[in-house]
Amino acid sequence: MKTPQKPHQLKTASWIGLLGLVAISMTDLSSYCHPSEGAAQLISQVKSASVGHASALAKTTIASEAKAGESEELTWRTLEDVEFKDVYVEELDAYYWKPTFKSGVTNLEGKDVYITGYMIPVDLDEDFYVLSRYPFANCFFCGGAGPESVIDLRFPGKSKRVYQTDERLTFQGTFRLNADDVYQMNYILDSAVEYEL
Repeated sequence: MKTPQKPHQLKTASWIGLLGLVAISMTDLSSYCHPSEGAAQLISQVKSASVGHASALAKTTIASEAKAGESEELTWRTLEDVEFKDVYVEELDAYYWKPTFKSGVTNLEGKDVYITGYMIPVDLDEDFYVLSRYPFANCFFCGGAGPESVIDLRFPGKSKRVYQTDERLTFQGTFRLNADDVYQMNYILDSAVEYEL
């Protein structure tokens, strides 16, 4: 059982608390807003390093653009330039979405393009990979997106390596459209190679 505090004990505790507040208010907290000379030098070094990194990044971007000059960038936004309608396929006894490609997409057919997306290994034994606009959890195969959000990667020969699900990569190749073969994707990247700087 607690013994009640005497009035002079309460006064003492109040004074100690008040003195603590005064001590805190007198503390020089300016170093949090105005760093010391050593901290200022460190900040300067970090800024210099980031400028150097930005310069290296700019050189990489220029190299990328130089290589990209050989091909056009294909964006997922461009691939949205398509309309789908349900068409019944008797041999499958099922409906599929038949695409009608618009000019934004048809103008790129047969051109050398590059595109960035998430890798989806569909069948490793068959070396069948698809590049997706979205990670696997949100992709076309999980019902989270439409057929315009994936592109079939057709490698010249076998792929260079085993790609992992959701690796974000860029591939370059020849763009091809598919409106009629229900066993293939609507967008195909022939002679696909991993885009390297």
